[in-house]
Parts: sequence; structure tokens; C-alpha cells
Amino acid sequence: MKSMHKLAAGVAIAALWAGAAAAQDVKIGISGPFTGGSAAMGVSMRDGVKLAVEEINKAGGILGGKKIVLIERDDEAKNELGVQIAQELINKEKVVATVGFINTGVSLASQRFYQEAEIPVMNNVATGTLVTKQFLPPEHKNNYIFRTSANDAIQSAMIAEAVKKSGYTKPAIIADSTNYGQLGRADLEKALAERGLKPVAVEKFNIGDTDMTAQALRAKDAGADVVLTYAIGPELAQTVNAVVKLGWKVPVMGSWTLSMASFIDSAGPSGEGVLMPQTFIQAPSTPKRKAFIEAYQAAYKVERIPSPVSAAQGYDSMLLLAAAIDQAKSTDGRKVREALENLEKKIEGVVTTYDKPYSVTDHETITANIPVLGTVKGGRVVPANQADIEGDNALRVKPKS
Repeated sequence: MKSMHKLAAGVAIAALWAGAAAAQDVKIGISGPFTGGSAAMGVSMRDGVKLAVEEINKAGGILGGKKIVLIERDDEAKNELGVQIAQELINKEKVVATVGFINTGVSLASQRFYQEAEIPVMNNVATGTLVTKQFLPPEHKNNYIFRTSANDAIQSAMIAEAVKKSGYTKPAIIADSTNYGQLGRADLEKALAERGLKPVAVEKFNIGDTDMTAQALRAKDAGADVVLTYAIGPELAQTVNAVVKLGWKVPVMGSWTLSMASFIDSAGPSGEGVLMPQTFIQAPSTPKRKAFIEAYQAAYKVERIPSPVSAAQGYDSMLLLAAAIDQAKSTDGRKVREALENLEKKIEGVVTTYDKPYSVTDHETITANIPVLGTVKGGRVVPANQADIEGDNALRVKPKS
């Protein structure tokens, strides 16, 4: 009987200790597509975030010793699942913030629940221009939506400028039917118009389509001299494969997703030479980048990061969020938001060094001077311009407003 009492007492004490330990944890949600067509981006983002959390926790954690615990959920790039996950992370898991969102559509559908709960969101891959503008004043007193990726307005301007500087006058656009593809297509048409250019063809395809020959043929028949893409899934490879299949000698440019390993590997030789904006190229051009790349390779047993941009932006988003929580000395959403809007500490990230990256009216870390153009060469993304080979975008900090 005594032994049973001792056992019960031991169990009770263990439970108390477990409860005390749990109270020291800071729960942060992380959601993205970890399976399916967008998995290369989702997994790379998640793994970049994990590296940052491991570093932070090894260095003593946040708020005087509390550990960050990630609550992971796979949204499969589905809007309806993203909505369910947001509600679960908020109401059941009681997360104090969330990082992630790969797909613009999932972000726009899901982040409203964080906004209503006054819980900060760090969009670290979704690039739809509307993402950080969904809850602006005066309709909303405060905006809880932040971003660490280059929005589509920035990318579209870079693509359109490259078209103009290269002397092309008859661009064709081939975009997927998702929110990402169609919002990006609209931004791209606007950027082209600002430079006196109008697409001779605007084509669309659906997720899951496996043959883009019809779209490419219509663009060719319209006399296009450059093909511009805006799409997020593996179907991107079918776009360039269709161009090659037609024997059509035309350059291809597009949004940052042309840098994904899933595109490069599926497109093969057809993908060589495509051009896209990049906030991060996998090259050890700064000590911080070298350490990040080596840590990623060691932790996940890969030589090439599936989506380097996603991994780097995920890593940086967690550094910024942790710094804001420490500055706020609290996990209260309102205080963390205020800290993000006025970060006092410079944060050396992988993409760049962040010096007051946000303000009350500006929740974008990336400005037009930070990304560079990348191109696929030998199955890897490399800087397209000689001036960018040393990775000088790591030094291109956001201008102070």
C-alpha cells in the first residue's frame, strides 16, 4: 500500500513538473503546405524556421529563459484547411503568434482569424500584394499582418523592367488560376503598362494541368517575343516544356517561384536561362549566409535547399518575431505588434540586416532595392547580373522612412 502511495505521489509530482515546464514554453504556430505541389516551399520554410528556433532556444530562449515551441500544421495549400488550422491554433493551441503561409489564397482566407484575435502573423512566403493590406485603417484600428517576402508589386516591377531593358516589346503572360497567379498577373500587367508595354496574349491554366501547349501556341501565334509566368505549382515546368516542344526560341521570365527545385528538376534543360526575382540565392556570400546554408545542409541532409528563398525568409521571420517578443517583455499580441512596428534592435538575417523593418503604416520588410535577379544555370539558381555575384543584396537594407 505504501509503495502505491509513493507511486501516486511520484506521478503527481511529475505532472506538476511537466505543467511547470509547459508554462515556460511559448507556443508559436507554423502552417504551410508540407505535402502536395507546394511542398518544396512549405518544407523549406518550416525547416528554416526550425533552424532559427533551435538557435534561439540554445542561446537561452526568450523572455528570460522560456523556450519556443512550434505547433506545426499542414494546410496542403487548401484555403478551407488553412481556415480550420487558424481556428485550431488560436482557440485550442493558444499560440501567441504564427509564422508561415506559402499560398496567397490560404493567407487571405485564414489570417482574418488572427487579426480578430489580435495575434500577430508573419507571412514569410506568400507574396500577394493584398496580404498586408487586408486590414488597414480606418476600417481596422490596428494591423496584425506582417511580411518578410518580396510582394508581387515589387516582383512585377522587376520583371517588367527586365523586359523593357532587354528590348522586348511583345510580352505574353501565362499564369495559373489561383489567387497567387491572378493577383500577380494583374500586378504584372500594371507594371508593364507603366512602362508602355501591353501583353499580346494573357493565358491561364489550372492547378493539375499537365500540358500547356495550347497556351504557349496562342502566345506564339500572337507574336510574343518573351513569355512571363506567374504560377506556384509544379505546372510551371510544363509551361517552359511547352515552349520548347513548339521549337519556339523565346526567353522566359517570371516570379520567384521559378527558383524552386521542383521546377528546375521537372523542367530540366528547358528551364535553363529562366529569369526571376530573388531575395536569397544559395551562395555563401556573407558569413551569415554561409552559416545558414551549412546548418541547413547538416540538419536536413541535402546539398541543395529545395526552395532557398522560402527557407531564408522563414528563418528571418522567426528572428524578427523573437526579437519583438523579447522587446515587448510579453506574449500579449498587442504588445508584440507594437514591438514589431518599432524594433529597437538591429537583426542580422539571411536575406538582409533588418533595421526598423516595420512601422505602424508599413508591414513589409522587403523593399525594391533588396531583391536581385536570378537565373537557372546548370540546374542551380545563380545571380543574373555580375554586380550581384557577391550577394550585395545582403547589404541593401530597407530605407528609413
